[in-house]
Amino acid sequence: MKSPLFEKKVFAWALYDWANSAFATTVMVVFFPLFFKQYLTAGQEATTSTFWLGIVNGTSSFVLAVLAPWLGALADRSSAHLRFLAAFTALGAIPTALLAFVGPTGWVSAAVLFAIASLGFWGGLIFYDSMLIQVAPRGRIDSVSGFGYALGYLGGALLLTLNVLMYAQPALFGFADAGIAIRASFVTVAVWWILFSIPLFRAGPRPAASARPGAPVDVMGALKAGFSELARTLREVRRYRPVVFFLLAYWLYIDGVNTIMKMAVDYGLALGFPANSLIAGILMIQFIGFPATLLFGWLGDRVSPLVGIFVAIGVYTAVTFYAVLMTRVGEFYIMAAAIGCVQGAIQAMSRSYYGRLIPAERAGEFYGFYNMMGKFAAVLGPLLMGTTALLTGSSRMAILSVGLLFAGGAIMLLVATRSSRQAVASEPLAQS
Repeated sequence: MKSPLFEKKVFAWALYDWANSAFATTVMVVFFPLFFKQYLTAGQEATTSTFWLGIVNGTSSFVLAVLAPWLGALADRSSAHLRFLAAFTALGAIPTALLAFVGPTGWVSAAVLFAIASLGFWGGLIFYDSMLIQVAPRGRIDSVSGFGYALGYLGGALLLTLNVLMYAQPALFGFADAGIAIRASFVTVAVWWILFSIPLFRAGPRPAASARPGAPVDVMGALKAGFSELARTLREVRRYRPVVFFLLAYWLYIDGVNTIMKMAVDYGLALGFPANSLIAGILMIQFIGFPATLLFGWLGDRVSPLVGIFVAIGVYTAVTFYAVLMTRVGEFYIMAAAIGCVQGAIQAMSRSYYGRLIPAERAGEFYGFYNMMGKFAAVLGPLLMGTTALLTGSSRMAILSVGLLFAGGAIMLLVATRSSRQAVASEPLAQS
């Protein structure tokens, strides 16, 4: 019997995670921080470059956070999720390729391009995530969500492996030095992102017949309707208390996840660990994340996605304290292995659990709020870590500050769980 995970529309949807994860792994996590710190800001203090990297990540996240709910409502109004996803894919991939052409003193230009590419990456997730409810077979939302993240980890790991080989052995690939290899890696990410997005654009969920597929989007009409939808949701917020509490919890704990993901290489460099060793640790996370995320998706269908989320928060809290005490590269590998076991799980289970709480017909708008909270969280985390490093002169104190976010997230998730149970006992939210 054919697995529902390999149905055409499900596999095409999951394959987009394979496509865009190349940006998250090669660019966001590994090579842009390395490129920025060792090549573009080589003469600056480590804490200063950490501060500016935090500013870049925080600013792009803030812009998206402001736009996210309206973008989701706009997509719902126009039934143009795939077209918006294609536009944001281009917004991410093109600036990524242009990073290859930034000059040795062009750290400001590189920061701007990276910020725009990040907007494309994170903005596209609004429309991608909102398709989960449409493509997942009944009762399989957790495993489908996990399958997408698992493919993302595998795809990101494979391209990152190639890019690491290019960086470690540039002559083997015809590059003059490692710096040129890093620039070439930005181009490979852009090509990979666009190429593996094509199946979703061809086979993804289409709008209803009443939406006139292919018709031009009435931007002004959708703009007004989008704001009207947002205003209506805010007025009705008391009806969606489980959603509100969950978003507050998600805001806190995913802040910690995103901060560690974005700043791990920068933190390792500040401790004096070799760049090649840090990259190897990131690869460990990717390859361990593939089977671990599939396992948590399977458990989510059969037990509860909340179990996976709480386990992941516990592991991340322990990792935060462990990171403060690290002195050897081997300890970084242990930390990377622990993160690999739960990073995909907390992302996949959060996405699918949220999908259980929201009305399907307004998925774009509600996933806009979901991504808004994630991006507002990403504003706080990097700024918190960067500012702490700048004020204390200690990268260890900076990473320790992230532990507060996981503790707060766990507390709010308990409140969200209790509220959800009360809502189900009285009137199921999905039917409201």
